[in-house]
This record gives sequence, C-alpha cells and structure tokens, in this order.
Amino acid sequence: MVNIPGIADADLEPDPLDPSQIVSGEPVVTGKVLWESPDGRQIRGIWQITPGVVTDTEANELFVVVSGRATIEVEGGPVLEVGPGDACVLREGDRTQWTVHETLRKAYHISL
Repeated sequence: MVNIPGIADADLEPDPLDPSQIVSGEPVVTGKVLWESPDGRQIRGIWQITPGVVTDTEANELFVVVSGRATIEVEGGPVLEVGPGDACVLREGDRTQWTVHETLRKAYHISL
C-alpha cells in the first residue's frame, strides 16, 4: 500500500518531451512514478505539462485532472475539454493532440 498525500504539491522530476511531439510553444513535462507492477504492465503516477501544443500516441490510461486545463483532440474521435476533477480514459494507440491552456497536472493509471 502507498499513501501519497499532496498530489497537487508533490515534487516532480523532469520528463523531457521528444521534440517531434511539440507542435507549438515550449511545453515542459515533469512526472513521478508512484507505483509499478512487478511485471511493468501497470504504472501509477503523477504527470504535469506546461502550456503549449503536443501530439502523443496513447497507452490504455485512466487519469484524473488535479489542476489546469487542456483540450485533447483524439484523431477520428472526440474533442475532450478537461479540467480539475475530470476523469478521462484513453485507449492504446489513440493519436492525440493536447492543447494545454493552463499547466495541467494529472494522477494516472496506465495498463500496458
């Protein structure tokens, strides 16, 4: 069991973006893995990105936005407006474009 108080204030570590993912701005990503299954197929953690526009290919992920706001465009799918308290599920292989309006912090669970 892991107790993680203060997700909104937790210290995070640099997690550099691949420059090819950056569409505009100078977004900076930080994060922290809180737990990983012994086989490496499940990961839980905190992730943060500053304003800008980036692309990504997603894993199976459930996340809850702790702070900030973003628009997530799923190629061939919905446009998601997310903010504090919103939960979102992304599917493995989804190609997305994230427009981060305010520094966004999320708590996530990824299944590989």
